[in-house]
Amino acid sequence: MAQKESFARVLTRKDVLALAFGAMIGWGWVVLAGTWVESAGSIGAMLAFLIGSIVVIFVGLTYAELTPAMPKAGGEFVFSFRAMGVTPSFICGWILALGYTSVVAFEAVALPTVVEYLIPDYKHGYLWTVAGWDVYASWALVGIIGSIILTIINYVGIKPAAFLQGVLTLLIAVVGIMLMTGALFNGNTGYLEPLFVGGMKGVFAVLIMTPFMFVGFDVIPQAAEEMNIPFKSIGKILLLSIFLAALWYIMVIFSVSVALTEQQMHASKLPTADAMAALFKGGWAAKLLILGGIGGIITSWNSFFVGASRVIFAMARAKLLPDFLGQLHPRYKTPANAILLVGVLSTLAPLLGRKMLVWLVDAGSLATIVAWTMVAISFLILRYREPEMERPFRVSYGKPVGFLAVIFSLALILLYLPGSPAALVWPYEWLIFLGWCALGVVFYFWARSSHAQTTAIMRELLQAEK
Repeated sequence: MAQKESFARVLTRKDVLALAFGAMIGWGWVVLAGTWVESAGSIGAMLAFLIGSIVVIFVGLTYAELTPAMPKAGGEFVFSFRAMGVTPSFICGWILALGYTSVVAFEAVALPTVVEYLIPDYKHGYLWTVAGWDVYASWALVGIIGSIILTIINYVGIKPAAFLQGVLTLLIAVVGIMLMTGALFNGNTGYLEPLFVGGMKGVFAVLIMTPFMFVGFDVIPQAAEEMNIPFKSIGKILLLSIFLAALWYIMVIFSVSVALTEQQMHASKLPTADAMAALFKGGWAAKLLILGGIGGIITSWNSFFVGASRVIFAMARAKLLPDFLGQLHPRYKTPANAILLVGVLSTLAPLLGRKMLVWLVDAGSLATIVAWTMVAISFLILRYREPEMERPFRVSYGKPVGFLAVIFSLALILLYLPGSPAALVWPYEWLIFLGWCALGVVFYFWARSSHAQTTAIMRELLQAEK
């Protein structure tokens, strides 16, 4: 083996499910539920998420088959190598690194932003202004401290990170179940009106947002070498995580819809929290829900910390990034240097302010969808070229599923192009995306000129005992 040291296989089924579900359920459901209902109506918003979840499931099915077939850190990077070779795999891995690190950076900014809801006016110590947004020392410090803690937890082992993930995912689930139970018993179905706003145009306005709420299930392949479960189970858990996320978003929309009138929702700065307060007749309930939302920030942050560090490690192990990033800690069995790199980026993020990070996460979302597309293409290529490849979890009607996954993924990419509803902002977001691609070109030619053994390393890795 090119990499003599190996990861510690310690993750259980519950750990893997919490990793994926926690990644998908961040802070967005607290902030955006009211926007979804206002844009499409109560039934329209739920319908949009139902359709969106079906689209994501097709992509998820390709992941569900490929992950247990090639359970290696790097996931998408490894899949695309086997299907298409070194250059496409570098593109997939590099673009995915942008997607994951952008979410890590964004969550480092989301945490101090959310704290404002619990402790208003805690900003002190003006530092500077970035893109028209004032950065304060006390505000940035919250994100920096959170980032340092998460870096330490991930550095000392995947199991501590998984434990934190499990505890906070349970907190989110308890708060969410309270909200949904309150809606079922205390909600007013009359508040569901209007059921639809703007017809199909309103549904589409919400539909274009749904795939980005599901980003996170794709973190599962990154931790495949650290799972102590039957390989066949990996695909099932991945699909279960998507189903649970879909159910979560639909039920949150329903709960907010039956708790607040149209006028109350429009006037609210945080409709989901206000819905919780209305259902339980007290401000304490709103604060509890915000705590659940903070838990969602940390679980998403933690999951993408794992994802970003593993894809960087996998590329370095293949000699496509500097060697020091491909080393495992001798004691903790974690990609320590890759984790420290992600930790530094995460720690610096709050100093850039909120607006800069919105640009970064938008560019990162496009990067993630590009990676989804490459996985779907890899799935199809391997179905045709290697029909006898061992697949512990085999998707029925694989070729039609693969074609639909490719079509849906390409359609999502079109949404980011100029003239589309979710188009990246020029010049800021496009410069981030194109600048990252340009940096990737530099690393690629450096790696190819400095190392000639990438193909041999990857083939040895794929042929090694799982």
